[in-house]
Amino acid sequence: MLDKPENKSFRETAIDFFSQRVVYHTAFWLVILSLFLAIEGFRKGVAFTLSNEIINLCFYAVIVYVNIFYLIPNYLSKKKFFTYIVFLVALSLLITPIKLFVFHFKWEAYPEDQNILYLDQSLYYASSLVAAGASTILKIIGDWLRHQREKQELETRNVQSELKFLKSQINPHFLFNTLNSIYALSLKKSDKAPEIVVKLSEMLRYMLYECNELSVPLEKEVKYIENYLSLEKLRHGENLEIDFKATGKVEGLRVSPLMFVPFLENAFKHGANNHLDSGFVHASLDVQEQTIKFKIENSKPDAIPVRDHLRKSGGIGLVNIRRRLNILYYNQHELKIEEKPDSYTVHLDLLID
Repeated sequence: MLDKPENKSFRETAIDFFSQRVVYHTAFWLVILSLFLAIEGFRKGVAFTLSNEIINLCFYAVIVYVNIFYLIPNYLSKKKFFTYIVFLVALSLLITPIKLFVFHFKWEAYPEDQNILYLDQSLYYASSLVAAGASTILKIIGDWLRHQREKQELETRNVQSELKFLKSQINPHFLFNTLNSIYALSLKKSDKAPEIVVKLSEMLRYMLYECNELSVPLEKEVKYIENYLSLEKLRHGENLEIDFKATGKVEGLRVSPLMFVPFLENAFKHGANNHLDSGFVHASLDVQEQTIKFKIENSKPDAIPVRDHLRKSGGIGLVNIRRRLNILYYNQHELKIEEKPDSYTVHLDLLID
């Protein structure tokens, strides 16, 4: 069955339309034509002035497009700077006399204008050079902006791919341990079993179905953290002190989904899980106006097991979470990591628009 075409909003349709080269080039020349007409005025009639400026623009367009589509790709882009400048000047010097020749015959009925044409011909040469130079500058700026946009789009796609990977790679140890705990509780006919099933179900639903946007309600992230830590409490029992506190107004704020997951995983994977007797994981999230302050601290064992030295970090890792923060919260975040002999602390501040 064929897919139905996607319905685009008016804004998206307008952006697609004006992004077409023919459209924005035409719009550019119409703006330039309007400026020329406003400067020149209509002292000798609308038709005469309009035809003059259209001819003028046609010659400028020849210089601009020969420069953009031939000289820049074949010489400037290949760093043949001297050759490029020579050809650019030669192009201006070649086009300008032809334009003057056309205006000379067009203005046969106005001898005084023909005389001014010859007196001011140096200005026509200069204007051709200015048009050529301006087109080079605009081309360089346009290419740079397009490169930045493509780079940003690529980085955004990478972040989205990482998020999809994070959603699809539910920590198997966490999942299996939780299921084992539920199984043990069910054998004991514990009243906690249904509650744990609900919490796990909420987590899976959130990760798989509700994190498809670039941002999600902050209260849902808080709920995910609470459920995650509740299940870890069940697994570790009294051997591990786990607490989480959320303060401030979390309603109405949005945050990138699963932003805090890597820090939760690391706190247990490389810290709390290695304790044989006791340890702790303390987490907090505080909203102060438009800033989210997240902190998580976990105890460290006296000696890290050999397997932790050998295995690579799971999840998207701290390196990738830094990159994700730099893309999604550029100049709007601060990440500090403190490592002490007996503890490991992460401070993350996010500025929310």
